[in-house]
Amino acid sequence: MRYLTLIRLDPTAAPSDGPDEKLMADMGTLLEEMTKAGVLLDTAGLRPIEEATRIRQTNGVQTVLDGPYTESKEIIGGYCLLQTRSQEEAVEWSRRFLRVHGPEWDIEVEVRQVVEPE
Repeated sequence: MRYLTLIRLDPTAAPSDGPDEKLMADMGTLLEEMTKAGVLLDTAGLRPIEEATRIRQTNGVQTVLDGPYTESKEIIGGYCLLQTRSQEEAVEWSRRFLRVHGPEWDIEVEVRQVVEPE
């Protein structure tokens, strides 16, 4: 089963310098382990919300809004696409992902199963 993990964070609470060298090294080690285990299909961080564009359609009318969005308290900062045997396994890998981050990070991961043809 495939699971998409959406990585949410509050950009105002994140370290201003971004991830430090230890976090990057620990993340590299974890991603290598996930790749060797065959569970990591894809992952990436996302560019800042200031560079984003939202397109909304209501009653057939589309509006396009460029970032940043003042009403946003949390943003999706990245994602992982996992292939696991169960949701519990996807959750455990996601918990390990969060543990790599230090206490200076206020971060959340949402794990959602991808709908696939039966």
